[in-house]
Amino acid sequence: MSLKFFNKLSQDLSELLNDKKEYNVVIEVDRKGNKKSFTAHSVVLRYRSPYFDKELENTTNKNQVKTIIKPNISAQIFEIILKYIYGGIVDIENIDAKTIYELMVNANELELNELSRKLESYLIESKSSWLRNNFVYHSLFDIFDSNEFKGLKKFYNDIIAKQPNLIFESEDFTSLHETALISILKRDDLEIEEIKIWDYVIKWGIAQNPTLPTNSEEWSNENFKALKITLQKCLPYIRYFHIPGEYVMESNKKILEDRLWDDMIQLYMTPNKSVKSLALPTRIISTPNLTSIPNLTSTPNFPSGTISTPKLPFSTIINKEHVAELSSWIDRKSNTYSLVNIPYEFQLILRGSRDGFHPKTFWNMCLGHAGTIVVVKVAGTDEIIGGYNPLAWDDLKRGRIETNDSFIFSLKNDSIQNSILSRVIDSSEALYYPSDQDQNIYGPCFGYSEFKMESDVFDFTQDVRCLCIYYSSYNAYKKRIRKTDERFSIVDYEVFKIIKN
Repeated sequence: MSLKFFNKLSQDLSELLNDKKEYNVVIEVDRKGNKKSFTAHSVVLRYRSPYFDKELENTTNKNQVKTIIKPNISAQIFEIILKYIYGGIVDIENIDAKTIYELMVNANELELNELSRKLESYLIESKSSWLRNNFVYHSLFDIFDSNEFKGLKKFYNDIIAKQPNLIFESEDFTSLHETALISILKRDDLEIEEIKIWDYVIKWGIAQNPTLPTNSEEWSNENFKALKITLQKCLPYIRYFHIPGEYVMESNKKILEDRLWDDMIQLYMTPNKSVKSLALPTRIISTPNLTSIPNLTSTPNFPSGTISTPKLPFSTIINKEHVAELSSWIDRKSNTYSLVNIPYEFQLILRGSRDGFHPKTFWNMCLGHAGTIVVVKVAGTDEIIGGYNPLAWDDLKRGRIETNDSFIFSLKNDSIQNSILSRVIDSSEALYYPSDQDQNIYGPCFGYSEFKMESDVFDFTQDVRCLCIYYSSYNAYKKRIRKTDERFSIVDYEVFKIIKN
């Protein structure tokens, strides 16, 4: 039995904060007119904040006292932070939403992760109206430029998807950070015509190169090359095959890859002929308005024939027969659903060839999604393997995750005759959620290692580290889904959210 006295401990440490006898750190905050100094104790700061631990290591003593200067934090907010560091208590009942937001950002800067995450959750749950009214100013910088605030990124992106003009028509649009722009471009549900998206992306790229001539007709090849380099991380997320042919300009050829340009022209001239470039699905627009499409430049339009939107497959790995089979497994049916009676929609969340193969990408894009299927195409074979997780991929949970309803599988195809379903038999070991640091190495992990995506070089396609090991003495899943325990790399993978029709 343990006797716990946290309240008394918190009270005593809070009183220590006000004790001026033994302090050895001075922290100067705020700017000149409001500058204020706080005294503190290095031993407390170091063990409560990794940020202060590093700062104190690199700060020299003056009369046995170290001074740290933080002019970007207000005195009001830093006083709250110090009380949290010493006593573990933050009273936000009478604090306005703007101050709570700034407190969250400053706590994140000082690597006080527990505090910043709690404040983020509080703002989303209790101050959503304030966030909506103020999202343009704040989301441009603090949120999207951080590796944290995943909940707020999703909150803001959901708003932007429905009302994209709030960002694209903002005076601050060209100041948008690249990471923020990319996160918007990735959205399949961005409710705006693709030609407008292309126009805005070009506008943003030009703004990042202020030395470019104002008149694009005067641009040299070097000017186009500079723009192409600026946009290289944004260009993969444009749905080129959904831009009407009359708006495909000859000048755009200079910032696109040759293969892609040729495929675009081929599609517009011969719509029924297949293309070789990766074709992203059309965006889901609930109320499209195609009457106000802007012209990009004064360059003459490239001639084209009738426009036809290509029909794209929902997956590059599985087909409708696979969906029927997986759906029957989710519902624990003894017979496979017919193709006209599938009760679920498989909504694509992530595709490696579209979104990247870094393990962290999986956690960034799948965070919060519950009821998901992961499918993997194994390199060097025709194998299609994967797993079903009925729970949410949760960034706050760590280690072994329990569920009775997960399963792993191998799917039949032209060269593999039979599918394999392997249900969980040790529910306490059904899933494994890695730590923040390990999310750079591990993607989805089922069981002990019965299906695990792993990469030491941050790319599932570049090293042979993924595995499906079946142990002789203990396993979390009933059957092995591969004939070999050898590690493998992948060609591509997809994650689908399973939605009831």
